Amino acid sequence: MATKSPKPGYRCAECGHGVAKWFGRCPECQAWGTLEEVGVPRAALTRVAAGLPSSPARPIAEVDIEAAKARRTGVPELDRVLGGGLVPGAVVLLAGEPGVGKSTLLLEVAYRWAARDGEYGPTLYVTGEESAGQVRLRAERTGNVHGSMFLAAESDVSALIGHVDAVKPGMLVVDSVQTMSSPAVDGAPGGVTQVRAVTAALVALAKERALPVLLVGHVTKDGSIAGPRVLEHLVDVVLHFEGDRHSSLRMLRGVKNRFGPADEVGCFELVESGIVGVPDPSGLFLNKRDVGVPGTAVTVAVEGKRPLLGEVQALVSKSPLGTPRRAVSGLDSARVAMVLAVLERRGGVRLGDADVFAATVGGMKIPEPAADLAIALAVATAARDVALPPDLVVLGEVGLAGEVRRVSGVKARLTEAMRLGFTKALIPPDSGDVPDGLQIRVVPDLGSAMGNLQVLR
Repeated sequence: MATKSPKPGYRCAECGHGVAKWFGRCPECQAWGTLEEVGVPRAALTRVAAGLPSSPARPIAEVDIEAAKARRTGVPELDRVLGGGLVPGAVVLLAGEPGVGKSTLLLEVAYRWAARDGEYGPTLYVTGEESAGQVRLRAERTGNVHGSMFLAAESDVSALIGHVDAVKPGMLVVDSVQTMSSPAVDGAPGGVTQVRAVTAALVALAKERALPVLLVGHVTKDGSIAGPRVLEHLVDVVLHFEGDRHSSLRMLRGVKNRFGPADEVGCFELVESGIVGVPDPSGLFLNKRDVGVPGTAVTVAVEGKRPLLGEVQALVSKSPLGTPRRAVSGLDSARVAMVLAVLERRGGVRLGDADVFAATVGGMKIPEPAADLAIALAVATAARDVALPPDLVVLGEVGLAGEVRRVSGVKARLTEAMRLGFTKALIPPDSGDVPDGLQIRVVPDLGSAMGNLQVLR
């Protein structure tokens, strides 16, 4: 009697949820148009027979941790985000928009790793998007050529593993995971089934040989990592490489990290010779002035655990239109709209017939509420054509009642401001300990902050 072939099923490309029939919208993650037809696997067994363990269980205190210690990559800003370096057997997924500099960064990492005179072994860079000659040209331009760097242009994961067997590298870079495919799995490269199978094979390879693996991942239009969401669960570390096309600054953010903090941020700058780390990026987001300018206020944002000074600029002009314009860049537009409403209602600044433009300097993004007071004062000074002192820093979240609420890490923020030469600060009540040497003014509400404008000038 012929066996029946399994009925077709459907799986979501975003979350991996499987269903028996097609829907326009995934029942699990509510994403539209993400269900793809796949073969339904056989039902799982309810009972599993005991097997022979690969190694006996041991008390946790007897497990050797020396072999699992992180190894520095030679790129300090990347090591900061990774939590000290690469752990043997770790799989790191680096995601970012096209052209942001992912391949340039990993080429630098591969070079620094190989340049340690065989301390951790050679590096193997496998590219599926470019030819070997193209990667060599980029390496020549950035000065990242070393005898212990091996390069291969492959899109077959079986051939990739063959290269690993031949080279026996200490680190593997795969650019990118969406271009790799497995001949044992149906589907086009980059599809849900192929990406899942390739990633699972590379994870197994990394764990079996204690080989750190760096994967490049594409992102979708909304900035999320392309492919199934299970991809992020398979790997150990997920990093996002961000940056404005019109700015040379790049930010590396940790999203998931099994071996360290997941909220660290690294700063890089793209230059003609490649990419370099920026250990002190605060000065990049400030315009140095000896006198104050109407419509500007300086605040301190926290990226991960790193305080960064940023400048908020605002421009208020009478609108020739019936509906005034509101344009925002680098700030949360919803919070800016809320601050403008509170400023008009509680601060007495008329904005109903004016165009308001608010932006940050240097391509910095400040989404946190700690910049609310700086936004309010920048708009208020722009509307009244007065200037804040150039050595003043402003901190505080603004509530709908006009109150100024405390923010986290005030001491660390003010310490960073002092280091860069700021001598005055407006802060919320109950901010805890503050560093000595600053002229501090506590502002409980927006009206009090507006009243301090004349005093501080």
